Amino acid sequence: MPVDLHASDMQRIDELVATRRRVARGQNLFRSGDRFNALYAIRTGFFKTCVSSEDGRDQVTGFQMAGEIIGLDGIVSDHHTCNAVALEDAEVCVMPYDKIEDLSREIKGLQQHVHKIMSREIVREHGVMLLLGSMRAEERLAAFLLNLVQRLHARGFSQSELILRMTREEIGSYLGLKLETVSRTFSKFVEDGIVEVKQRHVRILSTDGLKKIVNPQTCQSN
Repeated sequence: MPVDLHASDMQRIDELVATRRRVARGQNLFRSGDRFNALYAIRTGFFKTCVSSEDGRDQVTGFQMAGEIIGLDGIVSDHHTCNAVALEDAEVCVMPYDKIEDLSREIKGLQQHVHKIMSREIVREHGVMLLLGSMRAEERLAAFLLNLVQRLHARGFSQSELILRMTREEIGSYLGLKLETVSRTFSKFVEDGIVEVKQRHVRILSTDGLKKIVNPQTCQSN
């Protein structure tokens, strides 16, 4: 939420997000086709969003963590277009969208903040499209790890260590890679001394090494 608001406005926003909901690991926060009526601020835990393909397989479309907003997909048609599944026990703050709209008309800072959140999601989706359209497997996984650790670091976590809440199969679904390719690429990063992997615990030994994989020309010019 925006931090440069008057105390009275912040209190009204606090009242808006007073309702909390717990979601157990493996449970859906919402499903594709469910009626949209709220946005959710993730308080604790990790989620994935996914859509079902025509052959019945789940295609992962994103991963969301504590401090991020989930549910924006439902604004356009009043129905959710994907499933949101908890990857671990989680808790969200429920924000009824009609109340957000009402408050946004009265509190300019809130309206601007909601627009920034929406814009950030659009930029992130464009980044994923670039990943899937033009990058090799090594570039995709390196960019994924850099993005993940950057988002975690912005929330006060380590800049070099993370625990993957998602499986390698889910990472592959998100990046458009087969499970075997994800595992092989992780192994190559380990062999090259770029990362250290112990099950789901990943330690980044060379951030520059990952950046060089994603954008070698920029690194050479520096």
